[in-house]
Amino acid sequence: MLKYIIRRLLQMIPVVLGATFIIFYLVFALPGDATAGRCGERPCPPAYVAAFRAEYHLDEPLLVQYALYLGKLLHGDLGTNFYDNTVVSELAARYPTTVKLAVIALLVEIIVGIIAGVIAGVTHGRFLDYLILVSSLVIISIPTFVIGSLAQLTFGLKLHWFPVTSGDGSWSQLLLPGFVLGSLSVAYVARLTRANLIENQRADYVRTAKAKGLSSFRTVTVHTLRNSLIPVITYIGYDFGSLMGGAIVTERIFNINGVGNFIFRSINQRDGVSVVGAVTCLVLVYLLANLLVDLLYGVLDPRISHD
Repeated sequence: MLKYIIRRLLQMIPVVLGATFIIFYLVFALPGDATAGRCGERPCPPAYVAAFRAEYHLDEPLLVQYALYLGKLLHGDLGTNFYDNTVVSELAARYPTTVKLAVIALLVEIIVGIIAGVIAGVTHGRFLDYLILVSSLVIISIPTFVIGSLAQLTFGLKLHWFPVTSGDGSWSQLLLPGFVLGSLSVAYVARLTRANLIENQRADYVRTAKAKGLSSFRTVTVHTLRNSLIPVITYIGYDFGSLMGGAIVTERIFNINGVGNFIFRSINQRDGVSVVGAVTCLVLVYLLANLLVDLLYGVLDPRISHD
């Protein structure tokens, strides 16, 4: 197990280098002036522009800039943005809100998605199965910004069940955005659980369990569901890594001060240091979440070994 973890951590190095270089190139090599708008409606004086570019090494070749950035990254420094705030402090101020939102979305995804998938799998070919299939297809077909806007209009403005915006990021204010964020994944989890459950119900060990007199409930909950959840856990793990990166659309709709909103605002302000630093952090979180999912395989199915 330890060798497997070390091997996976070593495999992360080229992934991190490749991902950071691509985002660095996309942010700093594309045309655009980082000083645009910093002096009001008038263009900034040449002396100010020269000092600004020298301070952030924007006058250096791209590879030199990237090497300097990697040097800071090795010391845990994600850089100082164009407004003299460290990216680490900016992310630290927003990550608690993003984590809360991700946890709510993940709980919705797990509880609603798996229960719906089990019901559909057990009632295969009957009304409830078709109802869940059609409902999940409708959710998948609708873009997130439409679901978010409709939920905000219906449950926030008309019924007053939830706040319209989530300015302070409390758990109660993040409930509705969490449901919206998790709605798409609920549909995928339900369909994945249903498909695997139906397939496992045809397996020999399930027929043997039924022949021994086990009830359908015990056969599903004790034997079939556990094996059916392995691919579902894989999807949920990858999705959790994505959710931890913030949800730009959902956070914009509900005015949530999270990581996704921070990245969106930094892109608009041409703050390349913030964008590169935030994305680098997200890449690391995503890779670690994937490693955690792979380690969970052995817990769910002891036949899977990492040695």
